[in-house]
Amino acid sequence: MLGKLLIRYMKPYRGWLIAVLVFQAAAVMASLYLPNLNADIINEGVAKGDTNYIWTRGGFMLAIAFGQIVASIIATFFAARAAMSAGRDIRGDVYTRVSDFSEREISHFGAGSLITRNTNDVQQVQMLAMMGATMLVQAPLMAIGGIIMALRQDIGLSWLIAVAVPVLLIFALFIISRMVPAFRQYQAKLDAVNLVLREQLTGVRVVRAFVRERIEEERFREANDGIQRIGRWIGSLFVVLFPVAMLVLNVTIVGVVWFGGIEVNNGNTSFGTIFAFMQYIGLILMGVLMASFMTMMIPRAAVSADRIGEVLDHESTLAAPTNPVMEFPERGVVRFEDVTFQYPGAEAPVVHNVSFEARAGETVAIVGSTGAGKTTIVSLIPRLFDVTSGRVMVGGVDVREADQESLWAQIGLVPQKSFLFSGTIASNLRFGRQDATDDELWRALEIAQGKDFVSEMPDGLESSIAQGGTNVSGGQRQRLAIARALVRQPEILIFDDSFSALDVTTDAKLRQALWSELPEVTKIVVAQRVSTITEADRIIVLEDGQIVGSGTHAELSATNETYREIVESQLGVDA
Repeated sequence: MLGKLLIRYMKPYRGWLIAVLVFQAAAVMASLYLPNLNADIINEGVAKGDTNYIWTRGGFMLAIAFGQIVASIIATFFAARAAMSAGRDIRGDVYTRVSDFSEREISHFGAGSLITRNTNDVQQVQMLAMMGATMLVQAPLMAIGGIIMALRQDIGLSWLIAVAVPVLLIFALFIISRMVPAFRQYQAKLDAVNLVLREQLTGVRVVRAFVRERIEEERFREANDGIQRIGRWIGSLFVVLFPVAMLVLNVTIVGVVWFGGIEVNNGNTSFGTIFAFMQYIGLILMGVLMASFMTMMIPRAAVSADRIGEVLDHESTLAAPTNPVMEFPERGVVRFEDVTFQYPGAEAPVVHNVSFEARAGETVAIVGSTGAGKTTIVSLIPRLFDVTSGRVMVGGVDVREADQESLWAQIGLVPQKSFLFSGTIASNLRFGRQDATDDELWRALEIAQGKDFVSEMPDGLESSIAQGGTNVSGGQRQRLAIARALVRQPEILIFDDSFSALDVTTDAKLRQALWSELPEVTKIVVAQRVSTITEADRIIVLEDGQIVGSGTHAELSATNETYREIVESQLGVDA
């Protein structure tokens, strides 16, 4: 998967990669030529006392060294640019893929894991791409070129290279074989830490309310200690490799000095040649070490690439239709035709054979006990899930055959748990429609009973909102979420128990404004309070995922036992 990912995302930047290879090759060739010049200075200049030769050749060496630095900088610049651009593209594609996931896929991967995959995992692949681009030419050229140049200097000492290089390679491969499973464990532990931290930050009020701080601290400590242990093991493997490489390098240099000294003493070679040979030995082992370092990075990047590939290759259960329908002949009409829905892995369906119709401009309420399937039913309308059997029709079109953007443009959804984004009140309201004017925002706030408290804020529509809307009360957050749906100007409004955070008076005013100001909009209301739905055109009573009653408040109160029990249970509060 790693190779497939790199080829796919580095291909658009092959021009930059070619520049990296050219400049990196030039830098390596310069480093291979410098020891040869050094040997010439020692043999021809120092040995003969020719100062002019030393200055001339030395100046030439400085020019080559400067050119090597410039070439390395340019190569690194283009490598970084290509790798960072590829990382940006991967993150964008992962984000787009996750955005297309249904609730089912998000639950399958987990929010914490998806965040890790789009940050840390992409970073690992990005780092490998950058290092690989710079070392792809540098490591083999330095090792192979160093061997060739060393043999040109003195073939009699070549046996030292034949011993040192395999020893270093064998040890590096041994270390790498231990790293692959360790990296897999590390990424899994990182997922666990992100999951625990995310839960604790999201549920901080619950943690404090139940005095669970110490227990949650211990839970985080266990996850943190787990990643620390794996990280320490990986770090120890890294730490061992470099001292061993330096040991091999130094022992090899000692061998060159020892055996080279014997050859110099016997008159078979010169001191400059031995000096150049030592430099080539260093370049050879450095090339091998760089290749080993790259090989050590590959396992972790491969693990990350597999995790990224799982997301990119995972097809959403909400598959886009081959020929999406763009036109909706029955505007504002919602129809359920013998709908059954069962969550994956569940023993029984949550919704059984549900059939009803909400006509344009009609207010249809759905009521039932907790777990009756109310939220599931309204989630099927904007196609957050696909039905197991039957059909959900919006505007006369099966939602599975409709163009998703066209479908969502007709629907304004206020979920059970209201959520606001960091920014301003205006930016949150315009989340529904970017071109909405300030007058339209104020009208939506007026209907949602939020105009008064927004007007009292110092900056009005430009007042800041924290992530999740934590700097406003639950009721204010709920009214802003309702106003956001109204700004969209949809043909169908879905309220999933959206009035629960409001007091009875505000609830009544909001409903009256909705019914009077938006008579042409189809309204589907899920509610717990009977007082919220008494004026609905039709009330659907759910029990265990099945419709057990349908009619007006008066009709159901007289004829439906389940509805009558719900009404009687709330008589002392709302009825």
